[in-house]
Amino acid sequence: MSQQPLGTLSTENLQTLYTQYQSKQLALDLTRGKPSAKQLNLADRIDGILESSFVASNTDTRNYGGLDGLADIKALGSWLLDTPESAVIAGGNSSLTMMYQTVLFQKLFNPSWQGEISFLCPTPGYDRHFSICEELGIKMIPVPLVAGGPDMELAEELVSNDKSIKGIWCVPKYQNPTGVTFDDETVARLANLGNLAGDGFIVLWDNAYAVHHLDNKHPDPLADFWALSEAAGTLDSAFLFASTSKISHAGSGVAFMACSDTQRAFFLKHLGMSSIGPDKVNQLRHVKLFPTKSALANHMALHAELIKPRMELVVRKLDEHLKAPSQGEWTRPNGGYFVTFYAPQGTATKIVALAAGLGVKLTPAGATHPYGNDDSDSVIRLAPSFPSVAELDEAMDAFCLCVALATAQ
Repeated sequence: MSQQPLGTLSTENLQTLYTQYQSKQLALDLTRGKPSAKQLNLADRIDGILESSFVASNTDTRNYGGLDGLADIKALGSWLLDTPESAVIAGGNSSLTMMYQTVLFQKLFNPSWQGEISFLCPTPGYDRHFSICEELGIKMIPVPLVAGGPDMELAEELVSNDKSIKGIWCVPKYQNPTGVTFDDETVARLANLGNLAGDGFIVLWDNAYAVHHLDNKHPDPLADFWALSEAAGTLDSAFLFASTSKISHAGSGVAFMACSDTQRAFFLKHLGMSSIGPDKVNQLRHVKLFPTKSALANHMALHAELIKPRMELVVRKLDEHLKAPSQGEWTRPNGGYFVTFYAPQGTATKIVALAAGLGVKLTPAGATHPYGNDDSDSVIRLAPSFPSVAELDEAMDAFCLCVALATAQ
């Protein structure tokens, strides 16, 4: 790679470099926020941790029952969700499954969810949230993200005037993909939306990165959404989610949700038609792995040691090679798994295609928007967690080359 910043090279020189890179036949993937093998290794002591002792609080975890999860695991859920233990439901490995079930049950069995149903979708946002809406035929209404979270003036206006709007997706801390953490005013206004909206309105509070700080001593603060909802009288609208998917083993973690007593009874009634209980043995393994809140914090500090250098490398490469704002702008998150790159308008699709030509896979342009429709053709999500540092270094050189070439052309 040229020692000169790529953003300063001529189109001809950039094209020459691009041809040289093609000969390397790279196979690098920056598409999804998967934990690296080294991160997964941090929780390997979970294997055999029970030492053939399967009883917890007089419950034999090997047997049927316990639809809402093992009682002992609910402390961990409450730490992640910032809610009372009594509100927690512990499930399988995927909080996305619990979110899907929540929306599905409301759509099928809530009388106020009749006719056309719409959701507000803070944008850029998490593509799998949008996929749930598409799967269930729910209309998506984009709401722009601003510095402290969703544009709340617009959100409040929309829910006040359109009673078909029954929900809003939120990733409140180190948001996917921007890394934004919602400020206190935004959280309070989100908690109050149920008072402005029509019957049956819900806030899906996907706090997937609650403890995923890059600096455990100086994490982004997040207001207590549960307490604010309780104070606003909207607790029936609040559904909070988290999991250990990026904490222990991604494919065999524990998912959590919390909701009001009324919504809890509603959810469990319908869940009970398809389940006789989650994997309580795995839940007990996590109880043993994280017996205290400090044990969880110490474990996440080890994750930060692996993630932080990767996030810093991404930002450093962008700073070194590209000129903002003419060649794009980018986020500098304090946690989470993503850096968002805002390419010059109309160039994101081209950059993704150029990167693919070098063997660098990126999330498709538009994936961060409802229906895959980014009118500005600008947003690209970078996920640096999975590759090794050496692979990421090469991938970012290739990415910056593609940005420079696309903007030069």
